[in-house]
Amino acid sequence: MIGHSMLKTNNDRVQLKEIFTSIEGEGPYFGTKTLFVRMSGCHLHCYWCDTTDALAMNSGNSFSVDEAKDLIIKELQPNTYKINFTGGEPLIQHEAVAKLANFMKQKKDIRTYIESSCFDSIRFAKVIPYIDICKIEFKMSDSQVVDHKNYNDLLLNEIRCLKMAIMQDKATYIKIVVTGSSNVHEFRNLTEKIFEYAEPGNLVGFVIQPCYGDNQPGLEKLLSFYDCVYPIYDEVRIVPQLHKLIGVR
Repeated sequence: MIGHSMLKTNNDRVQLKEIFTSIEGEGPYFGTKTLFVRMSGCHLHCYWCDTTDALAMNSGNSFSVDEAKDLIIKELQPNTYKINFTGGEPLIQHEAVAKLANFMKQKKDIRTYIESSCFDSIRFAKVIPYIDICKIEFKMSDSQVVDHKNYNDLLLNEIRCLKMAIMQDKATYIKIVVTGSSNVHEFRNLTEKIFEYAEPGNLVGFVIQPCYGDNQPGLEKLLSFYDCVYPIYDEVRIVPQLHKLIGVR
């Protein structure tokens, strides 16, 4: 995969962009009170990324893992539904995520959730034992995260992560971001490939998320994407980013 030089991290420390409580704005768990732990660093650079301030590995601040544990405990509010490890790309700091997620499960018995591109199934395997909810995000080629040569490798890792989450009986859902440039034929082929490895009963949702801002897909195109999934999995939903609609981060 691309960008391996930035994937080398100090296992005893963690780079955090921010920790905050808000309303989950994406996926089947939208609307839940959530503690977000935003990890710094992402090498993929989706052109529609909405957290560009967290892309740099040196964004935010560096903490020891124990210091990060204390920060998370301090920020945890009553009645929080889950803790969301997001980014950036949390798998870049996979060992820190595993330690923090395990700590929170042991200390507070709170649901843990990873929001990742699933670009590396080996890293994912080290994190998944401590995670309850998995978003498996499949990137369309128009996301421009990798060149054509590396795109199949990215899809292979996403499929491996999907299989792993299902085998370990995690609450697993699919997310695909679509744009005005996304190809319906490509989307249909990707959907069919996903369900070669997942039975409908294995999933808690399939979310088609329209990009926000420039190049948003119109209604007709969104319904075309929906129609690719519904004959296979009728719990498919088109879900925009709720937090942007109500003006929270």
